[in-house]
Amino acid sequence: MSAHPDAIHSAHDHGTRAHKDIAPGEIAVGVVVGRGSEYFDFFVYGIASALVFPTVFFPFADRLTGTLYAFAIFALAFVARPFGTVLGMWLQQRWNRSVKLTVALFLLGTSTAGMAFLPGHGAIGGTAIVLLALLRILQGMALGGSWDGLPSLLALNAPKHRRGWYAMLGQLGAPVGFIVAAALFAFLIASLSPGDFYAWGWRYPFFAAFAINVVALFARLRLVVADEYQDKMGQLELEPTPVRELFHGKGRHVVIGAFAALASYAMFHIVTIFPLSWIELFTEESVSAFLVLQVFGGVLAAAGIVASGVIADRVGRARTLGGTAVAIAMYSGFAPTLLGAGGLGQDVFVLLGFLLLGLSYGQAAGAVTANFGTRYRYTGAALTADLAWLVGAAFAPLVALGLCAEFGLPYIGLYLLSGAIGTLAALGVNRALRLKS
Repeated sequence: MSAHPDAIHSAHDHGTRAHKDIAPGEIAVGVVVGRGSEYFDFFVYGIASALVFPTVFFPFADRLTGTLYAFAIFALAFVARPFGTVLGMWLQQRWNRSVKLTVALFLLGTSTAGMAFLPGHGAIGGTAIVLLALLRILQGMALGGSWDGLPSLLALNAPKHRRGWYAMLGQLGAPVGFIVAAALFAFLIASLSPGDFYAWGWRYPFFAAFAINVVALFARLRLVVADEYQDKMGQLELEPTPVRELFHGKGRHVVIGAFAALASYAMFHIVTIFPLSWIELFTEESVSAFLVLQVFGGVLAAAGIVASGVIADRVGRARTLGGTAVAIAMYSGFAPTLLGAGGLGQDVFVLLGFLLLGLSYGQAAGAVTANFGTRYRYTGAALTADLAWLVGAAFAPLVALGLCAEFGLPYIGLYLLSGAIGTLAALGVNRALRLKS
């Protein structure tokens, strides 16, 4: 008995739909949703490190020392992140990408939400600090393990003349995550008494992080498990490669990639987390009002990221990254004066800093990942980002606050200048190697 013609056409259409190319815009949505949820988790923790943890977990130390302790634990996630990436690659090879992503995002959500249930030092003593450090390490490992390859797929699937534009789309998750986290903390601080905020109010953003992760997990899994996605990843060879093999074949490009983004990553926590601690410790200004200012800064960062895509498509991604590094070097010269100049100066420090961050960060991811080719790109891009965060951002709040408290604000300028020099040096080495080959 022959099949009905309509059934034949229906089956053919279904097969065609199942194997069509994924539109870059659809990939970009998955990237923004995923990165936005991850950054919300991390910024909730970062803001709490500056404003909450010194009181809740380090009440035995003076406020400055307690904040430095909190920033030291803050850095642990970035140290753990590469290990999470390697473990995630093993899970993907052992099972599949969706299993890895589910495990990583469940771990990220539960470790973040777990912080909301932690008793303070007054209840269980030093055990509270140990548990906080353990959850922070798990948070970092989860973020490393959550690498799904979507940014690499987006870069390779985008029109060649629009790659700067599509590259910046994935970076928008950072300001989105920060804006939501900062606005939530600003509301809680303004609405609650200090006693209520330190007793229970600070815990609500951590609960929200778990809920947001659940939504993000399903949004990303919907794309990751699609036949089109799997087929395209296979065609482009975006699969894990052994880490030892990666470093043997492309080790220098991992290092170049990590330092190429240094200016942007050094800037990242200098305008988000560090100034919160400075305002809290050394000024009489309203923390909630400063958080609102940073929310506006986050909007400027998002605008800068969008602008970076337009600029990069006209002049090139590496030139855009290099140009913003020069701008950050110039900013580093007067940033200390602005931060120490009171209300108006601090406003300019924050808003201009966020704008430069957006322009730089918009092209920071993957500007030189073409060096990996197709075989090493999946693992190479993940580990390059991990090392860039570790070198540029992990210890930024700790180092900046420690140096500025001890020696004065000019050291924040030196920190930013070193990041800009690192970016320009890496881009120069990368260009020389390309010309040589």
